Amino acid sequence: MSKLIYSAITSLDGYVADANGKFDWSQPDEEVHTFVNDLERPIGIYLYGRRMYEVMVYWDSADRFKDAPSYIQDYARIWQAADKVVYSTTLDSVSSAKTRIAERFDPNGIRQLKDIADRDISIGGADLAGQAMKAGLVDDYHLLVSPVVVGGGHKALPDDIRMKLQLHDHRSFTNGVVHLHYQLPPKDEWPTNGELVDF
Repeated sequence: MSKLIYSAITSLDGYVADANGKFDWSQPDEEVHTFVNDLERPIGIYLYGRRMYEVMVYWDSADRFKDAPSYIQDYARIWQAADKVVYSTTLDSVSSAKTRIAERFDPNGIRQLKDIADRDISIGGADLAGQAMKAGLVDDYHLLVSPVVVGGGHKALPDDIRMKLQLHDHRSFTNGVVHLHYQLPPKDEWPTNGELVDF
């Protein structure tokens, strides 16, 4: 059985993009990028909303990275090798290889996919990931917290859900970024009163 993993680079106040939609403050340096590459290496399938896919399709170019640093080329290879599913009712086609469009996010379909997939699955984009969180589908949370406060924007985590997670690992980097790895406890450890798990 594979895991469903949510990874995000966030500001210290919990946003993946500021009020103007900018996220240039989150660009990882070589140390962080290399770490992210190793996190992403086990991923076999990426699940995206339309907006996140339009950001990530940048990595599909065969020629764009030929003169880039090795850690950038490495990430491009990782991304290109994985399958992708884009959830959208407005996209008619996709430009990247190994990519298909699905009209709606189906929690039951994701449960079945987790049962049969031989590699882990990543869900990208806070809105789509929020749907998966509310369905109790996300197993691992990787938050890379940047040392910047942006004051508002697009939140990394949804407002209307409560969960008690377990800290599995953490690491700090020389540029001030901190990686926090949380896991959803096994179902037999969920609170019976529903106080901190509401799905």
